Amino acid sequence: MALYPRDIYRFAGKLTLKRVINVAKLYSSYQLTRLLGRPIQWGVPMTISFEPTTACNLRCPECPSGLRSFTRETGNLREDFFRATIDDLATELIYLIFYFQGEPYINPRFLDMVRYASGKGLYTITSTNGHFLNDENAKKTIESGLDRLIISVDGTTQETYQNYRREGKLDTVLQGAKNIVKWKKAMNSATPHVIFQFLVVKPNEHQIPDIYRLAREIGIDEVKLKTAQVYDYEHGNDLIPDNDRYSRYRKNHNGTYSIKNELLNHCWKLWHACVITWDGLVVPCCFDKDALHRLGDLRATSFKDIWSGEAYRQFRTRILAGRDKIDICTNCTEGCTVWAE
Repeated sequence: MALYPRDIYRFAGKLTLKRVINVAKLYSSYQLTRLLGRPIQWGVPMTISFEPTTACNLRCPECPSGLRSFTRETGNLREDFFRATIDDLATELIYLIFYFQGEPYINPRFLDMVRYASGKGLYTITSTNGHFLNDENAKKTIESGLDRLIISVDGTTQETYQNYRREGKLDTVLQGAKNIVKWKKAMNSATPHVIFQFLVVKPNEHQIPDIYRLAREIGIDEVKLKTAQVYDYEHGNDLIPDNDRYSRYRKNHNGTYSIKNELLNHCWKLWHACVITWDGLVVPCCFDKDALHRLGDLRATSFKDIWSGEAYRQFRTRILAGRDKIDICTNCTEGCTVWAE
């Protein structure tokens, strides 16, 4: 895996003594939990994923936003709510992920929230389908101080790209990436670190060499290959790649498929991270896409009370007792695994 010294240096620059102490608390309590077999929680999250919106302009077939299949309401994260939450947690947080479901740039206040978080000394990340990176938004993205920008480019031809990114336009995405690179150079900015994320599925796996070539031509900093989560995988799926290296699933002798990784009865994410939906619900991780495991509501309870509260304690206990009994864990690869080459 390639290392990017400037990006690492920027991340390290966000560390303070208080943040380092918090990480030490989190990690030691997690390891003690594993040793004793009961949940012990010290510290507060070092990372939080905020959901700018549940709305999306595309219709990707394995995404609740794309399928319009949410049971919860669609809406945008409010800036005043975001600021109040960050003010409460910023001294111990290290980085923020502005993404859960939906397309972040649909929220008209998205980049203002990024700017606010950057002003608090937080490392900021977002993931976008790239359709809103017009010249104006590209310039505003640089000005916001965003540290990392992940652009989904799941094909190097329109025919292949639209196989998964349905209703998407590859030319628009590539022009958006060029706009970002142009404004980085014009403003002499080292940020954001720009990544082309390539979701490897059967229709596009033959284009893996092409995505690296395309990234070099445009001036993208990094390419990451991501394995695809498939809901209906047990009897095969047209999206599962032929190359086993890029699949989350293995083919069994009887022709069925199963997840490669063993579901161990512990999960680091439950100790160092969480997700906050646009309307203030706290959920355990990015695999709870429909926010079914609601551990608290920030409209009624403070974050720190939720984090150390009974619902979180019970969920961590369930993880230790049997992770294979929790629905969102059964298709998990422990953190949306990606590979870089």
